[in-house]
Amino acid sequence: MSKKNISVFTPTYNRGFIIQKCYESLCRQSNKNFIWLIVDDGSSDNTEEIVNSFINENKIEIIYQKQENGGKHVAHNTGVLKCETEIFVCVDSDDYLSDDAIQTIYDNWDEVKNEDSLAGIIALRGKSITEPIGTWMPQNIKRASIIDLYEKNKFKGDTILVFKTKILKKYLFPVFEGENFVTEAVIYDQISQKHDMKLLNKVLYFCEYLEGGYTRNISQIHRRNPKGYIHYFSQRIDMANGLTNKYRAVSYYVAGCLRIRSLFYYKMCNNKFLKVISIPKGVWIYIKPLIKDQLIKLGLLKI
Repeated sequence: MSKKNISVFTPTYNRGFIIQKCYESLCRQSNKNFIWLIVDDGSSDNTEEIVNSFINENKIEIIYQKQENGGKHVAHNTGVLKCETEIFVCVDSDDYLSDDAIQTIYDNWDEVKNEDSLAGIIALRGKSITEPIGTWMPQNIKRASIIDLYEKNKFKGDTILVFKTKILKKYLFPVFEGENFVTEAVIYDQISQKHDMKLLNKVLYFCEYLEGGYTRNISQIHRRNPKGYIHYFSQRIDMANGLTNKYRAVSYYVAGCLRIRSLFYYKMCNNKFLKVISIPKGVWIYIKPLIKDQLIKLGLLKI
């Protein structure tokens, strides 16, 4: 058997009732040369007991570590620092992989591993192998940074990100006292400043959004974690080049302040001129999705 170069990282918190599906998909992999690295972020359910039963079955190699609850981003930092393989891919505990996902990563890795400008691979999440969530990858583009894929190439879909571990070790999440959430985009934006990703137009990852998950409760999560939320917008302002891009970034900062209902963070913005002229655009960015949601509820707009 060849060397295990892939760690499938799963951060989990009170997902004992559903992690079996993820485990079964890993057991079905056509190539089992990987390690399942689980960081339990302080679960109070029977997750540890369930994972121990998986370990006793000895079907795949599993490394399990439990820590005090700190949030997914803290668990991610732990996983990255603990990872000893060349490749790192995150699979949430309520999601699962296609049966050939590991083999597909290996098949495409030779093009990535010796190219310093590439940080990894972006493939697709989907409802099925033939139905991605959102769009397929843009045509005739083989590589792009994570930011450019969405902003310049107008991709609108969900992805699975496969990274070189050595890259992730350089970009750990910031941790804010008293908060337990920082958006993944903080790290992806930083990586995008120096690295592209190989684009793979194939569904490797299947996901289900649970009622207790981050995706369905994102507005409340942002309000409970304002430091981490505003840090993301502040970083985007710092990274923006040119007045037009800076104006756009400040407008999103203004919208972010409205979402978390904070005049304090609006006053904290150092771009005194831009934060004033950006108010109209920021208000529109804030209310546009609210209007869309209302139209959907009234049956006047289809999803």
